[in-house]
Amino acid sequence: MTLTTFLEVLAILVGALSGFAEARNKRMDLVGVFIVAFITAFGGGTLRDILLDKRPLFWVLHQEYAILIAVLSLIATPVLNASHKFLPQRLIVIADALGLGLFSIVGVSTALEAGMPVFIASMMGVITGIFGGVMRDVICNEVPMVLRDGRPYAVCAFAGCWMYLAMQYVGVPSDFSLWVSALSITAMRLVTWAGDIRLG
Repeated sequence: MTLTTFLEVLAILVGALSGFAEARNKRMDLVGVFIVAFITAFGGGTLRDILLDKRPLFWVLHQEYAILIAVLSLIATPVLNASHKFLPQRLIVIADALGLGLFSIVGVSTALEAGMPVFIASMMGVITGIFGGVMRDVICNEVPMVLRDGRPYAVCAFAGCWMYLAMQYVGVPSDFSLWVSALSITAMRLVTWAGDIRLG
């Protein structure tokens, strides 16, 4: 397993956790939990693959990803119902920030491998990072967080993608670049959330 694949699986798990939590907040049944988690975990990467004309889609190529979400949905529903009083909001924010970092860097890396120019690659990273959350919020009848939060979200993803591109340009080892960039996006998002830093 390559590091990019490992980060992709980790991003899917973190994205699914965010979806599980949101579905729980909306008091959805098991089917709703699965759908929201599936969309959150795969929405951004699906749009990326469509825009890059990459077939089959990444979760179709790796059916085990979809199976994993289905199994976790069965487990997550009773666990979250039992633990909702003890699950702090900050944990959901951390999971969302980590998902943003991982998905964004997997996205920009995938776009580069597909031969995209650097600006397009950075945009593919941002799309991969934010679009699953956008679809989750729409399905849950919410204004997407990226549009209402006020604190940098897509901007953090964009900055982190360019950090990765810059490190690749100067010859920094790819594995190191992937980790540093993903964690930098996560850190930027958490700092702006904790410090209530807003765009205007």
